[in-house]
Amino acid sequence: MLYKGNLSKFSPSRFSVAPMMDWTDRHCRVFHRHLTRRTLLYTEMLTTGAVIHGDRERLLGFDAIEHPVALQLGGSDPRELARAARIGEEFGYDEINLNVGCPSDRVKDGRFGACLMAEPELVARCVDVMKRAVAVPVTVKCRIGIDDQDPEMALDTLARAVVASGCDALIVHARKAWLNGLSPKENRDIPPLDYDRVYRLKRAMPDVPVIINGGIPDIDEAKAHLAHVDGVMLGRAAYQEPWRLLAVDHEIFGAPAPNATMQDALAAMMPYIEDQLARGTRLHAITRHFVGAFHAVPGARAFRRHLAEQGVKPGAGLDVLRDAIARIGARVPAEAAA
Repeated sequence: MLYKGNLSKFSPSRFSVAPMMDWTDRHCRVFHRHLTRRTLLYTEMLTTGAVIHGDRERLLGFDAIEHPVALQLGGSDPRELARAARIGEEFGYDEINLNVGCPSDRVKDGRFGACLMAEPELVARCVDVMKRAVAVPVTVKCRIGIDDQDPEMALDTLARAVVASGCDALIVHARKAWLNGLSPKENRDIPPLDYDRVYRLKRAMPDVPVIINGGIPDIDEAKAHLAHVDGVMLGRAAYQEPWRLLAVDHEIFGAPAPNATMQDALAAMMPYIEDQLARGTRLHAITRHFVGAFHAVPGARAFRRHLAEQGVKPGAGLDVLRDAIARIGARVPAEAAA
């Protein structure tokens, strides 16, 4: 999420890349940071059990270049969430986010994610103990409702409960989640978007930072939303078409992008990639995030094919990436890419 001003004060406006399970890993975030300095980046959702009992360095470790970066947690036990939040703060995360919007079966079975929309008082208790545990902002990401809930009542009830507990900002995916009847994939597309519902929440709570998420395809639409809310979160558009992020700093903040072209951004990634390869990371674990790097550019298909065929081979190194970039026909500045 891109953010103007002091992160801890949540001044509008914000722009972020949404957390996506199995997608927004540390390599993806480093890549995105080479495309935009200002965007607030999120980790994929991590359960409290994984944070408390798992390999913390593997799960929570990140490169300093990623700042500002938020840790998203999944859980419903207030004490465990407080403990996991403290661990995240100790690792240096700039924000702790509680997920109350993920509709996957695994999340539902674990009593966290979107099913918690039905338990606003519990979510409020979780926020309260997290706020007491850390000094960094604590935020909540939710849906407008689940299943047969009335979004007018469900969203207001949850929002007022968590704000009363100290929640610093609300990130609202402007769709219902149908936990009974739709798959997680279907929940990303089938429930209709209701941006006006999120706008009404902002009007009802003018002093609370409200960030909108869901189905936002590009920077122009993001700018239109900023007339109504405090921030915008992009998910699949940012991941599948990362070239769009090259325009964010200029279009939203009036500042230059950290790299003028996608080729420059990939070149700037190479020292990081070299270090990761030396640590035993396979090239494909990093370059899989580059698939959508070029849009409507001569050689883009050859770039993707070369990475797909050569990047997965044992021992693949930077020469594979260099050869893939050489297949791009022209340097593509940010304004042209967008």
